[in-house]
Parts: sequence; C-alpha cells; structure tokens
Amino acid sequence: MTAEALSVPAVVAAAPAGTKTHCPYCGLQCAMKISGNGAADAEVAPRQFPTNKGGLCQKGWTAAEVLRNPNRLTTPLVRRDGVLTPTTWDDALDVVASGFARARREHGADAVGIFGGGGLTNEKAYQLGKFARVALGTSNIDYNGRFCMSSAAAAGIKSFGLDRGLPFPLADIGFARAIVILGGNVAETMPPMVGHLMTAARAGGLVVADPRRTATVERAVADGGVHLQLAPGTDMLLALGMAHIAVTEGYADLDYIADRTSGFDDFWRVAGQWWPERAERVTGVPVAAMRRTVALLAASRDNGTGAYILTARGAEQHSTGTDTVSAVIGLSLLLGLCGRKGSGYGCITGQGNGQGGREHGQKADQLPGYRKIADPAARAHVAKVWGIDPDDLPGPGQSAYELLESLGRPGGPKMLMVHGANLAVSAPRAGHIVDRLASLDMLVVNDFLLSETAAMADVVLPVLQWAEEEGTMTSLEGRVLRRRQAVPVAEGARSELEVLSELAIRLGQPAERFPTDPRVVFDELRRASAGGPADYTGVTYERLDNDEAIHWPCPEVGHPGTPRMFLQRFATDDGRAKFVAVDHHGPTEPVDAEFPLVCTTGRVLTHYQSGAQTRHVKALADAAGPMFVEVNTDTAERLGIADGAQVLMTSRRGSATAAARCVDSLRPDTVFLPFHYAGDQRANLLTNPALDPTSRMPEFKACAVRLEALEAVEVQ
Repeated sequence: MTAEALSVPAVVAAAPAGTKTHCPYCGLQCAMKISGNGAADAEVAPRQFPTNKGGLCQKGWTAAEVLRNPNRLTTPLVRRDGVLTPTTWDDALDVVASGFARARREHGADAVGIFGGGGLTNEKAYQLGKFARVALGTSNIDYNGRFCMSSAAAAGIKSFGLDRGLPFPLADIGFARAIVILGGNVAETMPPMVGHLMTAARAGGLVVADPRRTATVERAVADGGVHLQLAPGTDMLLALGMAHIAVTEGYADLDYIADRTSGFDDFWRVAGQWWPERAERVTGVPVAAMRRTVALLAASRDNGTGAYILTARGAEQHSTGTDTVSAVIGLSLLLGLCGRKGSGYGCITGQGNGQGGREHGQKADQLPGYRKIADPAARAHVAKVWGIDPDDLPGPGQSAYELLESLGRPGGPKMLMVHGANLAVSAPRAGHIVDRLASLDMLVVNDFLLSETAAMADVVLPVLQWAEEEGTMTSLEGRVLRRRQAVPVAEGARSELEVLSELAIRLGQPAERFPTDPRVVFDELRRASAGGPADYTGVTYERLDNDEAIHWPCPEVGHPGTPRMFLQRFATDDGRAKFVAVDHHGPTEPVDAEFPLVCTTGRVLTHYQSGAQTRHVKALADAAGPMFVEVNTDTAERLGIADGAQVLMTSRRGSATAAARCVDSLRPDTVFLPFHYAGDQRANLLTNPALDPTSRMPEFKACAVRLEALEAVEVQ
C-alpha cells in the first residue's frame, strides 16, 4: 500500500452541514464536521484545515462508530461480592469519596493517587491537577504522556528553555525539500501528515531512520530518499555520527553557532570521538547514507528550500531518550536549523492532547502554564488563582511508572483514580503493573468503555466521549483548538468536570472552587497560566470560535499568538540555544544467548494506543487483523517458525503470543510488535521499565527476547 493511499485525497466532496470539531485520536487534531441527530446516526466528514488539508485517516473516518458502541458505559458500577454491579451516581461517588477520605485519614495525603491521560481536554487536565493538589493534597499525580513525549520535552527544555512539540506550524514542513524523521512511521500513525512530506519526498529529500521498512520508509525510497536502517536504541549514536560529518566535512554553520548557541565545545568533545565509520559499526547504518543525509539537509538550508529534523517515539522511548533527543538537537544546531523560518527541529506528538495535557498540571512536577511545582514563584501565582496558601500545595510527586510501581506498597498509594488511560495494556512490564493495581484497596476508573483496566476496578464511572463534550485541545504544533459538543450526552453519563466537582464537595471543598462549566474552567486556566512558559492568557472561547490559528504563547487578548518560536531568541536565560554534551550507552538490556533478539514496539495503521477504542470498531479491527510479530525471514527459518504460525515471545519479564509475519526487509536481529492488543497478546508484557534518568520515560523500544514456535513449547 502506498503512503498516499493511507489517507483520503486532499480534494474531497463538500462536507454536509454539521458541528465543527476535531478528531478524537492523534496530535494532528484533524478538522472534521459531525452531522446527524445523535450518536445513532452521527456521520463524520473532513473539513479543510492546515494539518489535514481536507483528509482523514481510517480512524478519523470511523470515529463516530465508537459513539454508538453497544457496550458504551452509561451506569456507574461498584464491585460488590466480587462483581461489578450497577448503582446510582450518588452511591458510586459516595463510595469513591469515602475511599479517598479513609486512605488519607489512615495513611496520609499521598496514600491516594491520580493517573491522567493525554486525551483529556485542557479543561479536564487542568481540573484534574487542581483536584489532586487541592481537594486531595496528594503529590501522587502523573499521566500517560510520561510514556509518550516526555524525553523530547526534557531535551527541548534543556536546549531551548521551553518545550513545544513543533515550535513551528506543521504546514511549514510542506515546503521543505529535506526532512529527516527519526523513529516515526507517520504514514501509519498520522496518515494525513504524509501530505506535508511530499515536497521533500518528490525531491528525494525524505530520510527515515527506522529498524523496519515501514510505509513511511517506502514513501521515502520511492523517489530516491534514504532509509537509515539502524539497530534499535542507536538513534543517539546516529545523530552523533552525522554531527561529526557536519563539522569535519564543512557543513556546520559556524556563524550561527557563534551567534545563537552555547556549549558547542563540550558537545564536540564527545561527538568528535564518533567518527562515522565507528558509528556505522554500532548502528549498522552505512557511512554513505549518513553523508548523504547531512548533505541533503545542508543543501536545502543553503538554497532556502527548508530543512527539518523530527523525532518520534522510536527515538525517544528509551532509557537514554532525553540524551538521544539532545544529540539530535545538537545536530540541528550544528546545521543552523533551529529558530529560523523554514527550518527547524521538532517532536511529533502522538496523543490527541499530548501537548496541552502536559502543560496544565497532570505531570508530577508541574503546575498550569508549564510551571515547575518546586518553584516558589510558580506556587505563589497558582495558589493565588486557586484561593489557597502556597504552603498547602504538595511538592513534586513520582513519575508515571514509579507511581504505578509503588501502588499498594508501604508508603505508596492505597487508592488510585484513573482518567483516560488503559494501564493494564499500555504500561511497561504490564503483568507486574496489573499485580500492583490488584493490590490496591480501591481502584477507580473513569471511562466510556469497559477497558481492560476498568474491568479490574472497584468503581467505574461512565464519562463523556469526545463528541459529547465542550472544551479545548492543543495540537502537536501548539495550536489551541475548540472541541464542540456535536451529539447529545448519552443518558446516564457525566462529564469528568462534574465528577471532580461532586467528589471535591464530598471532601469538604467549596462548590465554586471546582466549576463544571468548561468555559469557566478554561478562563481560570488562562489566569493560572498567565506569565508561564505556556501562556494561554490571550486565548478565549470567543476567539477560538472565530479563529483556529492561535498558537501559544499568547500573553494577551490582542496578541496574535506565536506560530513560530525562537526566531529572535531562545527561551533560555541568555537567549542562546544550548548544546548538551551526551554520549552513547545503548539499550539497558543487551541481547545474549538466552534472549538473542531485540524487540521493538510500535503502532499499526488502524489501531490507536492501547486499542481500547479502535478494537471496538469492526472495520478497524478487521483491517488490522490479529496480533502479529514481524520477524526477518531468515531469522524465522533459523528458528523453525513458518509465516503465519503462532509463536511464543519471551523476555525477562513475561511472555506473549502472536502470529509470525515473516518479512525480508526487517533487520535480522530485530522483531517488531504492535502494542494495541490485550490479554496474552500484550506487547507490554515483555517491555523493559528501565527509566530515563531525566524524563523518567520507560524503555519501550528495546528489550531482549527469544521466539519459539508455539507448537514446540509447553505453555503453562
């Protein structure tokens, strides 16, 4: 299948009249209209917008199917005598509030935890952080975005002083003739984005670094682009090898380095040791391919046709993910790409509100506006908006995996409330995390379908779906967007803003402190973010109703927003971008005789995240087919595994089953697993929870495994 076939054509039939909103899935936030009288007959149609240019992927086209899923939750459930039993809202909320109060009374405020999600609206993410810190007084809040963009965010802050996934509009890359993507398969994960790559692709300037020959790689090589087929976990070294080429072969922009950066000498002391031939021996990428990549970027920079370097999860989801992105940023700075119109570095944000979700208080160490919770000035500002004493705010809490690991243990949370995350499938070392969830005194899950995590819960609260609610989202390019209610609320379901308000009141908070109107919550968010790195002060619902091009920071109502950042100066103290010296260490878990293959994980075209939604859409599930493991044909033959045969995959943490998919193009030392499937097919039963020391990102993308034909082993 060609990349062009993965999304609908840019020219589409006129959309019927309907409600303007945005897709519920990835960070592109493609624009759409929803027509119909309700969920039963709702229809989705694309509309013209800078990110999707009038197209939608298969997930977007079928988004309305989830709205009318017959298994939609509309009644609260409480586990009684081991069985989830329907009950009233008052009863369910009383049970939850009593559990919170009991845990805090017996074990202290940190005995309760909150786990959020990158799909929540800005309003819900903001209110969730406020609820945790004010109503519960706990430091134990984090969210699944920690598993997604945190390494790129940490590296961006180190080098630029600020994190915004793309510090330029996505549409800008549509003019570039050289684009390098490290660890991203956008042709399957974000198909409409392919349209923005076509100028580079047709010029032979699309370069993709990936252990697999993905659909994005196919798009690149079809017109003479480059596939950098590196070993998993060696992206940092690839960037350092190309940085060496940039300096020693005359491609570095020395004037830019002198005028707009600092720290080059320290960076070069390390990068200078990784001459390209040495890097080739570890990465497996030929020196000629590295040289061609650097030459493409430099030529497009010099002739003004634009050059971009982008990273995604394949490069970032490692125990060295922050350093990897720092190396990539270092390469970008050497070439003089950052802070210039028409060129730059960016992170491809995966979740629908991955950007906004990390800006307004879901992360363990942050307050709204992307402020640090340990900063006294930030605490004073936000506490004033919230009407509390700054000293009453808790300090930084544990990162996502550390929070999950501590569940039920001495000093850890005895109760957890989850919003917008399916931890039983999505967390690394998933079998162990299921055990930790089971050890809790109470697990509460807010969801609209009975996910694998919800099925474990003691209380399940049925909440609204995307088309039933009002709010805002922030796309991968920092563009704040309006999500509008397009269908009536399913009878019995409630907004999470209502849930948080009702719980806060039961915990003794004044009702006015936790409003339920999204517009009122957003106006408070604006005040809380004022003066922070992610300043939304000038963004209002009224402006968003008339303008879909407001990028933060937007410090006042008359401000046009900031689509392109760093053009004059970076957000560092001295205005210069900082080189960060890093060195290659490789995956935490090397292969050995017992576990001789490297397993890497990723997505497929028709599924999204843990599959909690897309596995319920028949057209998507049928298109994706059953769980599979992609393995090199020669490797499979050596192991006695036939194409299509069931195999058992085993790591040091657990085992999973899948059907073998034998391909010639995959590296022989690597296997690939999609992470959307449940039960004994969970890829994350295998993955390594080793954490990046800065971002606390787990190492999803590299763990040592072995494969065996299932018929030849005895399964317990």
